[in-house]
Amino acid sequence: MSYNPDFRERQAASAKAKAVLFEKFRAAPGPDDPQRKAREAERRQITEARKARFAEHEAARIAREKAIAEEADREADRRAAEERAATEAAEIAARVAAEEAEIAARLKAEEEARIAAEQKAVRDARYAARKAVKRQRRQEQKERPRLR
Repeated sequence: MSYNPDFRERQAASAKAKAVLFEKFRAAPGPDDPQRKAREAERRQITEARKARFAEHEAARIAREKAIAEEADREADRRAAEERAATEAAEIAARVAAEEAEIAARLKAEEEARIAAEQKAVRDARYAARKAVKRQRRQEQKERPRLR
């Protein structure tokens, strides 16, 4: 083997470090050590507190979601009521408009019938006047002596 001082120094440093770690491990408290038990108990308390906080947050989240859902239901009910009211108002307005249109159509038909009757009366009067004129001319022609 060749002599390599760097390698031997590194090997010695490694062995020394391993020895220090082993001593540290041996000096560490065992499972029955009161300090270790106290730390474990403290960790358990922290874990339990964390679980309790999580449960509180979860309960608060569920309550918020429930309140939001209830508000959404109330809003949906309100919108449905508004839509029903709007639909009813539209139906009433449509009925009123239909009745008004029917009345307007009836009035227009009556006015057209009245105008037609007046026009017929005027036409009949003209016809009767022409007939009367013709009758009168014929009568006059009968009464007039004929010249031949």
